[in-house]
Parts: sequence; C-alpha cells; structure tokens
Amino acid sequence: MGEVSSDSVEQAAVLLQQAQRIVVFTGAGISTPSGIPDFRSPNSGLWKSADPLAVASIFGFRQNPQAFFDWIRPLARLITSAAPNPAHEALARLEGRGQVEAVITQNIDMLHTLAGSKRVIELHGHLREATCTQCFTVYQAEPLIARFIEDGQLPRCEKCSGVLKPNVILFGEQLPVRALYAAQASARACDLMVVIGSSLEVAPASDLPVLALRNNAKLIIINLQETPIDRQAALVFRADCAEILPAIVSQWESLSYDPGSKRSTADTGR
Repeated sequence: MGEVSSDSVEQAAVLLQQAQRIVVFTGAGISTPSGIPDFRSPNSGLWKSADPLAVASIFGFRQNPQAFFDWIRPLARLITSAAPNPAHEALARLEGRGQVEAVITQNIDMLHTLAGSKRVIELHGHLREATCTQCFTVYQAEPLIARFIEDGQLPRCEKCSGVLKPNVILFGEQLPVRALYAAQASARACDLMVVIGSSLEVAPASDLPVLALRNNAKLIIINLQETPIDRQAALVFRADCAEILPAIVSQWESLSYDPGSKRSTADTGR
C-alpha cells in the first residue's frame, strides 16, 4: 500500500464502524485495476487520443454513429472480458454485512453488480441494453456487443434498421431522472460517503459528495489524483483502491467482530 499508514487505515475502519448510513460513490478509477482505462489519466486515459465531443456526445452520435462505435469497440472488448477486482468485492462484502446502503457509480461496466452489490445506482447508464434511435425498441445488449466486437458493424434494429444506441449517457444528455434523484436522496441521508476512483470533475455527479457534506456527512476519498474537495474530507488516500479498500474493510471486520469492541455489528443489528 505504499505510503499509507496503518493508523489511517484504522481511522477509516473506525469511521465505517461508527457510521449508521454509508453511501459509496465510485468513478472510473475503481475499475482500472480490472484493466479498464479511465478517462483522464495522463498516459492511458480514454480522452488522450480522442475528442469526447466528437466521439462521445449525443450530437456526435447523431451525426456520425460509426465514429462512436469505432471509439467504443476496444473499450467494449475490455469491459466484456473484465472481472471485478478486490475493491468491488470489498464493497459487496460491506453491503452484505449491512454497512452500505447504496453504491452510486459513474461507471457503465456493471462490475459492481458482478461483484455482488445489490443496490447500485448507475448514473451514466450501462451496457446491459441498447435502444433503437428510430422506433425505440429495447434490446438486450450482450449478443449485440459480442457481434459488434467481432465484425465492427453498426448494430441495427431488426424492426426498422435504425441504429442501436447503448443505454449509456453521452455528453449532452441528461442523467436518468430516477437514478439521479435516488443518488441525491442517498447523498442527503448518509452520514458517511466513501468516494473511490473519481476526479469529481463531471457535474452533476460530482455534486453528490458536496451534497453529503452539506448534510453533515463525513467523507473518505480514495483516489490517485487530487480532487476539488480533498480538504473537506475526513480522510484522503492516494493509493490503489484495490489494495487500500480491502485493507480498510478487513480492519473494519476485525473491529466489528472483536468481543472487546465498543460497537459491534451484532450490537447495532446491522
């Protein structure tokens, strides 16, 4: 875990133990240990060699859907072959023990669900489905993506031959209202938010930790780069989330199931 001290790991575990309503907010950085690149890292980010407004905006998609699919094809290949990493699994473990009320994610890779998390709020959509841009028929995306990865051809509707758009949110599109409202309600209600792998630069998703802070929640940030609200966090970890998060959860488990602990999971009914 590099420079991370055991004291800070224990402090994070204590915050988990003391909290009554924990919400987790994740960005692309939680999936990089699974082999999926993030968007802004200097050497490997997805925007390093692509203009997001050209290839990943709703305007760009309508003008030239082939450019979008050419850009997303290698990413789709990585996503379909990726597996949850220890950070995803640690969060699922926490939720299974009653410690996490919701995982809010900016990711479209569905790895939280694959890891076993049950309440996942996907702010930027997902790759489970695709919708026809003309007749709005909804398709299961898995066989479409498999074919597209193989032949690179635009996926089209069987009914009207319209281009199929994966149910992901592109630049210029509004976030799904139900997901956004659920995320905002969770942020307002939590007393601890754990931010993992997000630069907190894309609104309105980036506003959620601020919303939690305004409602007196504490904040733990795990991210390799600085974020705009680091100074307001109770703890900040500049570490690989696949290493530090399992360590924090293991420390929490030792506190929660220690008969001498002041507050155990059994005592709180969680």
